[in-house]
Order: sequence, then C-alpha cells, then structure tokens
Amino acid sequence: MQVIETLAEGLKREIKVVIPAKDMEAQMNERLEDVKGRVRINGFRPGKVPFAHLKKMYGKSVMAELVNEIVRDRPTAILSERGEKSATQPEVAMTEDQAEAEKILNGQADFEFTLSYEVIPAIDLKDNSGIAVTREVVDIDAKEVDEQILKIAESARSYETKKGKAENGDRVTIDYLGKVDGEAFDGGKDEDAELVLGSNRFIPGFEEQLVGLKAGDEKVITVTFPAEYPAANLAGKEATFDIKVKEVSAPADVEINDELASKLGLESADKLREIVRGQIESQYGSVTRQKVKRQILDQLDEMYKFETPERLVEAEFENIWRQINTDLAQSGKTFADEDTTEEAAREEYRKLAERRVRLGLVLSEIGEKAGVQVTDEEMQQSLYQQLRQFPGQEKQILEYFQKTPGAAASLRAPIFEEKVVDHLLGEIKVTDKTVSKEDLLADDEDGDDKGSKKAAPKKKAAAKAEAQEGEDAAPKKKAPAKKKAAEGDAE
Repeated sequence: MQVIETLAEGLKREIKVVIPAKDMEAQMNERLEDVKGRVRINGFRPGKVPFAHLKKMYGKSVMAELVNEIVRDRPTAILSERGEKSATQPEVAMTEDQAEAEKILNGQADFEFTLSYEVIPAIDLKDNSGIAVTREVVDIDAKEVDEQILKIAESARSYETKKGKAENGDRVTIDYLGKVDGEAFDGGKDEDAELVLGSNRFIPGFEEQLVGLKAGDEKVITVTFPAEYPAANLAGKEATFDIKVKEVSAPADVEINDELASKLGLESADKLREIVRGQIESQYGSVTRQKVKRQILDQLDEMYKFETPERLVEAEFENIWRQINTDLAQSGKTFADEDTTEEAAREEYRKLAERRVRLGLVLSEIGEKAGVQVTDEEMQQSLYQQLRQFPGQEKQILEYFQKTPGAAASLRAPIFEEKVVDHLLGEIKVTDKTVSKEDLLADDEDGDDKGSKKAAPKKKAAAKAEAQEGEDAAPKKKAPAKKKAAEGDAE
C-alpha cells in the first residue's frame, strides 16, 4: 500500500492511498480459499469446487467487501501511523467512473482513494498558575429562607369553596375559549383550569377582569398579547376569551410549622429549612460556578492563539446560527430590532464559534495531559438526567443515544469539560468575594469578551449565545408540550 501526501496546507491534509491490484487480488484469493470448504454449489461436492469457478461466482462480492473494509478501517490506521488526529471524520473519495470501478472489483486495476481532513493543531500547554479568578459568594440569611418556604407553603396551601365574589388571592376554577378576530386559536382553550387571582400566571389584564365574578357567572373579556409573546401568531394581537366561572375558593391561612413540613413529606420545619437553604445555596453556587468558569475561559482565550480547524468552526457556527434564528423567529424580531445586520451578526457569531472551538481544544489537551477521565457511572447519570427532562419520551431518547453516532460523546463532553475546570481550580489563584444576590445574579451583558476591559454592550442574542459556553452539548430533543397560550409563562 502506498500512502502519498498530496496536500499539506495549514491544518488541511490530503492523502492519496494506492493498493496495487495484485495485493487486492491476493487478499481476495485468501478469503476465497478460506470459504472454499464451506461453500455449497450445486454439482460440486463440499470442498471440491474449482477455484476458478469459485472466483467467477464470488470474486466480485468478496472484492467489494474488501473495498468497504479498507475504506472503513484504513483511514484510522493511516492517521495513527502519521501521528495525526483528524478534527472531523476524514472524507473519502473514490473513482466514480463505472468502468474503472468494474476493473477494481475484477482485480484488473489498482484500488485508489483519497483522504481529505483537517488535523487538530499541536497545542503547547502553558503554566496555569498565572490565572486568577474572583469567586463571588452570597451569604444566605434566615429571612430569604423563610421567604422561599412561604412561597412553597402558598403553592401547597389548601382552598375552601366560598360563596360570593372572587377577590385577589382567591382561586377560581374556569372554562375558557380564546379567539382572535372571532376565530379560536390553538392553545387558547381549557376546561376546569385553576387560577389564583393575582398570581400573574396569565397574560396581563386577564386575571384582573375575573375579580368580582362568582360561581356560575359568564363573561367575555378582552386582552392584548404582549408584543414579545413567544407565539409569533399571537404577539401583539387583541384577543377575547369566553369565560365561565365554575367555582370560587378562598385560601386557608399559611404557617411555617411542623404540620406544613409533614404535608411536604418531611419530619419537621427545621428539616424543611435545611433543605430549602441547601437548594438556595445550590442555585447561587451554579451561578458562581458559571462566572468563575467564564473568567477561566476568558484568560485561556488570551493565552492561546492558534489556527482552528475550519470544519469544526463551521459546525459550531451552524449550531449557534440555528439557535439565534430560532430565537428571533419565536420572538418575532429581526436583526434590525437587535441594532445589527445579518452580515454583522454572522461575523460576530463566527468569532464566537472560533473561540469555542479553540477553547474546547485547549481544555481537551489540558484534560488529556492531566489524565482526566469520565466514568461509566457519570455517563449513566448524565443519560438519566436527559431521560428525566422529558417524561414519556424515554424510549425515543434511549434509541437516539444507542443508534446515533456521536450521541454518547455529546453526553461525555460537558462532564469532561467540568472535570477539567475542577482540575484548573486546583492550579490557579481563586479569591472569594462576598456579594449581594443582586450583584451575583446581575446580567453580564456589558462585560468584555476578553474579560479585561469594558466593551460595547452586547446584543441580547449574542449575550445568550456566549452565556451558553460550556453548557450541555447534547442534541436537542423534542421539547415538552407547551403551556396553554393564555398563560404568561408559556414557552
């Protein structure tokens, strides 16, 4: 087999592979000899089929198997022998001439194919001890814990049917039918819907018009969907809702005590406070972690500058661009509404794609050199989390990960990345800083890409895209059913 490099330009490589016809024929003959004793052909005793006849009958099919195996297996071996890693699956090109292909299958012509790929660049790792980050932490007081418990208690409170008119805080049970221009719209109908007045669950103006109604009342109310409503066909539209009130219930008093804890399946109010405090700490901790990680990524971005594989960048850009356009479509906005143009946005997001690819390669190299491993147990936990997100779709999701090439890698990647960040946190300087929860949760839209100085304010879409750096890369699956269109928190 001859391996000839025909292109070495930057990270691009092209390799021509030639396997002489005599070598292909030798491999074919070896396989035919191996099956000779097992072949059953009418008119011949087992093992007595003349080789020429066997070759005539099965030679081309065996040669086709050889070609497929070579194309499948040799590229990996060739790259390994060359000490190279391909950024993506190498592209294989063979002759498309039917007559030439027939000659190869008949052992009359050399088998030639070409590999085209981009190599992963060599990365000279630098000393990480110069990286310094500020870890923002929040002191959680008892008042915040009690406020959160009160919200839980209010969501779990009981209601008792009452006579008379509905007031704010009462729960009404209603049937409703929404219409735009006199025509009912999808998601605008429900029966026996329960709504606590003043909860602001439904679109603005909806709940206020139910105050004062009593069981048995019917009313047509008029509301206007917000201009930024996710469903583009309803955004900014005036709609009417036919309302029928079926029941009005008054809320029972709420107290934070052992009885409340018992209703929630806990042994005491103290245990409830402990759990809620832990949940709040976890929520703030996730934000703290993301901010620290962003600081690390920004400094790594400054430390490492090298050419990135175009195919990886293009794939990453397409993912970002698809999400950006989906967000714009759902909001009914355009690039002009974001004070930019499509051309400028493409340039900005391509730079973001290059950054992500570069940092991904750096983190991969750091993790590999540090011996970071993802365990089978961690992969199973990640898969289980995916299944929990979409109840009722477990079978489809399992089949997706079992049958889709690269799907398992999409589970592994975020786990590996977080473990690399953990490794880096043990090597860099980390300074804790106590901040208010408002400061911790404040949007970082005015922060600079490089983390070193102020930059022009980012557009919302760009900020969202950058905020997703390092998040789970698993392919998106079908989302759970959307909430009814009348609800203000509809997706």
